[in-house]
Amino acid sequence: MLPGRQSFLIAGVDEAGRGCLAGPVVAGAVILPPHFSHPFLRDSKQLSPNQRLSVFEALLERRALIGIGMQGPQAVDASNILQATLEAMKEAVESLPLLPDCIRVDGPYAPSFQNCVETYIKGDQLLPEIAAAAIVAKVVRDQLMHHLHRHYPVYRWDKNKGYPTAEHKRALRIYGPSPYHRLSFL
Repeated sequence: MLPGRQSFLIAGVDEAGRGCLAGPVVAGAVILPPHFSHPFLRDSKQLSPNQRLSVFEALLERRALIGIGMQGPQAVDASNILQATLEAMKEAVESLPLLPDCIRVDGPYAPSFQNCVETYIKGDQLLPEIAAAAIVAKVVRDQLMHHLHRHYPVYRWDKNKGYPTAEHKRALRIYGPSPYHRLSFL
C-alpha cells in the first residue's frame, strides 16, 4: 500500500473488440469507489447500449478510477490480437491515477505486472470490478466506432461496431478495406 492510504486497491481489467474486423482493441481498468453498486453492473454482453452507458455515467459520477488502453489495427497486424490485447491492458492499468495493489483480469491471460495479478475465466460475470472494466472498454470502443462511421459510412460501424456481420463483409467485398481494418483478420 502507498503511504497514507488505508484501503487495498483492486483494479478490474477487461477488453472490447477482440473479434472485430475493424477498429482498435480497447482495454479498461477500473478501481471501483467504496460501496459502488448499480442495477446494471454485470457482464457487458448482457446489457443494451443504454444500460452500459448508464453504468459508465454512474462510474464517472461516483469518481471511479478509470484507465484506458488502446491498440489499433496496425498493432494487431504487427503482432497478433492476444499481444495487442495484453498491451492495451497494460496501458489501461498504467493510465490509472493510482497504482492498484492487485489487478484482476478477465480471461486466462494477463500482462505481467510487478504487483498481484489474478486471472478469472468469465471474470466479467463474477467480479464487479471486471464487469465495470468491460463496460468502460465497450462504451469507449463503441463511441469511437460510431465516430469513425461518420468518415466511413459504407461499413455501417454505427451498427456493427466493426464486428464481422454479413453487411460489413459485403461492404468489404465491394469497397475493400479502410485504414481502420485489421488486414490480418480479412
